[in-house]
Amino acid sequence: MPLILTEEQTMLKAAADGFLNEHAPIAHLRKLRDSRDPDGVSRDLWRAFGEMGFAGVIIPEEHGGSGLGAVEAGVMAEALGRTLTPSPFLGSGVLSARVLVDGGSAEQQAAWLPRIAAGEAIVSLAVDEGAKHAPSRIATTAERSGNGFRLNGAKGFVLDGHVADALIVAALTENGLTLFLVDPKTAGVEIERTVMVDAHNAARVTLTDVEVDADAVIGSVDGGEALLEGALNLGRACAAASLNGAGDQAFQTTLAYLRTRKQFGKLIGEFQALQHRSAHLFSEIEIARAAVMGALTALDAGRPDAGLIVSVAKAKAGRVAELAVQEAVQMHGGVGMTDEFDVGLFMKRVRVLNELLGDAGFHQERMARAQGF
Repeated sequence: MPLILTEEQTMLKAAADGFLNEHAPIAHLRKLRDSRDPDGVSRDLWRAFGEMGFAGVIIPEEHGGSGLGAVEAGVMAEALGRTLTPSPFLGSGVLSARVLVDGGSAEQQAAWLPRIAAGEAIVSLAVDEGAKHAPSRIATTAERSGNGFRLNGAKGFVLDGHVADALIVAALTENGLTLFLVDPKTAGVEIERTVMVDAHNAARVTLTDVEVDADAVIGSVDGGEALLEGALNLGRACAAASLNGAGDQAFQTTLAYLRTRKQFGKLIGEFQALQHRSAHLFSEIEIARAAVMGALTALDAGRPDAGLIVSVAKAKAGRVAELAVQEAVQMHGGVGMTDEFDVGLFMKRVRVLNELLGDAGFHQERMARAQGF
């Protein structure tokens, strides 16, 4: 299994990095944060993603997308990690798009996939309900009501849910889990924006006697677990790729500082202790990158153990990115703790990405359970 990008994937990486560095550098995040933008995300930038073919990277060509795979989605996610860009890509272009591609009806796909691919719509996946990622402990219910269902429950950490044009809600039905496409304007839906520590966006969604028709079901009734797991695995792998991007960019920023900062009349990069720490971190980043590439490739290959490979990648990428940002702050010294330097922003983003879709502990437990422990 090759763990390197093809020529086409390398071109996509160059295009994504170039586009984001020009149109959405870290200054873009700072502007949205400091101006207290009510959305915290740029619709214009999302439409530009659509024009570039980035928003619909995994959406089939017949629905206006690029028809590419998990590796290409990971390339985009890593680029977003490097620039810390607030974007609906993970929530809408990966998680929700995967659900609709795999399980949406012809009508649902025609209504939403072209709009996501064009950057004209944001669709958010509402799964988690507690402080930690726990898709096996969903308590939201969907009871049959007339020709449809009545939904009750509450969701947290819904990515960009406050600006979503539609929600995909995971709820318990009589004999399993079912996914529903819900209009946020439906009576009984309450949405509260939550600005996360990294200045990215999520929302709390409360559902009180929300009535939906039977055609709101995505896939089959009681058959949503496999559909949800497929989307979550792709999302976890892309979150791991973003962790790689953020960790590596924090490392590159630190290297540039080591080459210019002088102390006791010498560049601090000449100190052997810092060289050893940098060499160790470089090795760890390369290992994490290989693990994530392996996970994305396994997803594209449809391997039955792809979910466990994704867990290894998410846990490893999270640990390494955490090490990278901690080393970045320490090697910058006191200025690393100030908002003026970008390394602190990377630390905050890594903290959020580590929690998103399962932290290292979640994925370690997942691996242990798979081995019968």
